[in-house]
Amino acid sequence: MRQFRRRREGATDYRKRLALLKSGLPRAVVRVTNRQVLIQLTRFTMEGDQVVAAVSSQQLAGLGWKGSGTSVPAAYLTGLLAARKAQAAGEAHAVLDIGRVTPTPGGRVFAVLKGLVDGGMEVPHSDSLYPGEERIRGEHISKATVKQVEKLSATIQEVKA
Repeated sequence: MRQFRRRREGATDYRKRLALLKSGLPRAVVRVTNRQVLIQLTRFTMEGDQVVAAVSSQQLAGLGWKGSGTSVPAAYLTGLLAARKAQAAGEAHAVLDIGRVTPTPGGRVFAVLKGLVDGGMEVPHSDSLYPGEERIRGEHISKATVKQVEKLSATIQEVKA
């Protein structure tokens, strides 16, 4: 029997995808690249997945972010922004889809999860997966990053997506 192309490439785990789709909730698809964190809130339709809201950590630069687009604080802030956009689109619930990434407690995908939850989304999770507060605030990077994170999180909370 021949495998699906995306399975052969290692791009899609179809069993995990089916389990996520059976929940009936939109998926918060999180992908971390070398330069940015991408978040898409997608709904399954028979014609294909429909993207309800999409956010990239590069959009943080427009709000005043000067740090890396792939750091833990950037992932958290991107999750906050995605939650605001999802709520503006009328979505309040989601299930986390991290793809074929190995889940590491305290990792960037779970920083995104904390951002989504703090932004008001309801996502099934365990609090033990979150990175520490000092990492989310950027204390491990610099004092300037801590100030930036505080300023941006307040700005994002005020943003009308």
